[in-house]
Amino acid sequence: MSAPSTMSAFAPFRVRSFRFQWPADMATSWAFEMETLILGWYVLVETGSVLLFTVFASLQNLGTLLAPMFGVVGDRIGNGNLLCAMRVVYTTLATTLMTLAYTDILTPVHVFIIGALMGMVRPSDMGMRAALVGETMPADRLVGAMGIQRTTTDSARIAGAITGAGLASMLGMGPAYSVIAALYAVSFLLTLRAARARSALATAAGPAGASGRPSPWRELREGIAYVWTAPLLLATMCLAFLVNLTAFPLLNGLMPYVAKEIYRTDQTGLGYMVAGVASGALLGSIALSRYGTSILPGRMMIVSCLVWYSMLLLFAQTQHPAAGIAVLALAGCAQSLSQIPMAALLLRNSDAQFRGRIMGLRMLAIYGMPVGLLISGPLIRSFGYPVTASLYCAIGLSFTVLIAARWRSHLWRLEAPANTR
Repeated sequence: MSAPSTMSAFAPFRVRSFRFQWPADMATSWAFEMETLILGWYVLVETGSVLLFTVFASLQNLGTLLAPMFGVVGDRIGNGNLLCAMRVVYTTLATTLMTLAYTDILTPVHVFIIGALMGMVRPSDMGMRAALVGETMPADRLVGAMGIQRTTTDSARIAGAITGAGLASMLGMGPAYSVIAALYAVSFLLTLRAARARSALATAAGPAGASGRPSPWRELREGIAYVWTAPLLLATMCLAFLVNLTAFPLLNGLMPYVAKEIYRTDQTGLGYMVAGVASGALLGSIALSRYGTSILPGRMMIVSCLVWYSMLLLFAQTQHPAAGIAVLALAGCAQSLSQIPMAALLLRNSDAQFRGRIMGLRMLAIYGMPVGLLISGPLIRSFGYPVTASLYCAIGLSFTVLIAARWRSHLWRLEAPANTR
């Protein structure tokens, strides 16, 4: 019984492109987490406004509206090539902000502008990573591969959050952004190697035959129609939008507010809170990387979402930082156990020529997060964080049950494709 688990855990590294992609994604994720923490704290401290803070946090997901078109481009030029271009953009923007910090002319206006530009591209990164993994992994190893790939994000949230908080508080914005720019540059070089390895594999398999392809807009419409007529994909997309609307704002976007206003702590305390979430998520990712072939993905996704909302509801009532971090670790684990099967279901149950567009549409669901953040600002100002968070969790729990009931035959039944091991 242990042999299959070991094979499932390490088989993805036999693929040459994955051996480059995994560290490239790791470097990008580290930079993302450091950047999010440092800039979010900067805006909150410099402006003193929770409303402006939620606006800034929303800008990080501005490009979700463009994510489907990123998927179209990925299907046309290759997801690896698209990732390379995206990571050049990250490096350029980080270097610009680093220069502004070193010259002491950085202001919240600069941070908002660079955050908006980054937000046009960054939301599509996770989807394109997953699409690239889907191009190389056999279906029976996909959950395990996605678990390993997810560790790049989870481990970054532990180390990246603490490192980013420490660098910013001890050395200042300039040195901290020097590290971030260097990480983005390394990720670009490694992604370039992964893209070349994938291109060599595609060339060996034969030309794709891109001539006579329809327009990008027609390809996008075809991708939307493909999801709309596939109940399993549609149900998964609805659940993805729901968690981005009601769960991720509480777990990610509002964390600096909770640290500063509820727990009365500093950047270091915020780093420990983020690391608590990531520690639980990392444990979930490791578990799925080893035992992904043994789970029922559809049921795992639904049950884990319910547990996730329950933990966030408990966190909303927790007033002590130590207890809050423990609850956040459980919430992070449930998040991982729901999101990895979700990505695997989308990739495994879609045709190869649609994978880029499918993951682009999946990233479009992230648009729920800026909407949720923007709504939460006035609610928190009027009713407080605990009431707002409890309302979000109640909505999330209710609609998760409704989605499971509406598409029961596609998500819950043992014989459903969603539960194929």
